[in-house]
Amino acid sequence: IMQADTIESQITDNVLWLKITRPKVHNAMNLACVNEMIEALEKASTDDVVRAIVLLGSGEKAFTAGADISEIKEFSGSEMDPYNRRWIKLFSTLEKVPKPVIAAVNGFAMGGGTEMSLACDFVIASETAKFGLAEINIGVIPGAGAAVRLTRWVGRLKAKEILMLGKQISGEEAVRFGLANQCVSATELISTVRCLAAELTSKPPLALAAAKSCVNFVSESNIEVAIDHELNEFLRLFWTNDQKEGMRAFLEKRKPEFNGS
Repeated sequence: IMQADTIESQITDNVLWLKITRPKVHNAMNLACVNEMIEALEKASTDDVVRAIVLLGSGEKAFTAGADISEIKEFSGSEMDPYNRRWIKLFSTLEKVPKPVIAAVNGFAMGGGTEMSLACDFVIASETAKFGLAEINIGVIPGAGAAVRLTRWVGRLKAKEILMLGKQISGEEAVRFGLANQCVSATELISTVRCLAAELTSKPPLALAAAKSCVNFVSESNIEVAIDHELNEFLRLFWTNDQKEGMRAFLEKRKPEFNGS
């Protein structure tokens, strides 16, 4: 287990667990925490041992309450600019890291917590989860891409409802809205996430990276450009050992052994 000031990281069975360790403030993330998270993700993106990444918060009460308001309450717009660009960098790093990222959401995930989950590849919520973009209630809106990602995930009407009313969204509602894959009891959250991560680590890493890249890219592009991108990702996989192994194993009726080469 590696401990930075605000994050604990541990690699178990090819899964990197990144835990925010600020339970006294509902795991609210100050600038140091954002920077440590970016650094850990960038390191993981080139670490062949890491095949999947899990984000979680310490304690029972929160995934992360998002930005640490005490750090920014007196900021002007010009002071907020470089600060928020670090959050934008964090979310873009989550989307670009070529490994699947799972958010294990327990308790409070309002504001930046929901913003962070929107940049992940899988979201598993517990019944205690509380999503929402409640920035409207303190006089602002999300400022690091949440309104953009939310609209692309759930459509305009639902996005405006979530952004303009700022209400809490339960884990079950999050699944219904398309903000989470599944909702499980708080006692089952970690075991469910562990099973999902194990399933992902058994898949070919390069093909997983290609699938992630395709979905993230096509949601932003016109159809011709997007289909070209998918074709290129597909063709690149035919230069890999994993593709040869996968197809041979299929024909030989055995379980493939993927190694990411």
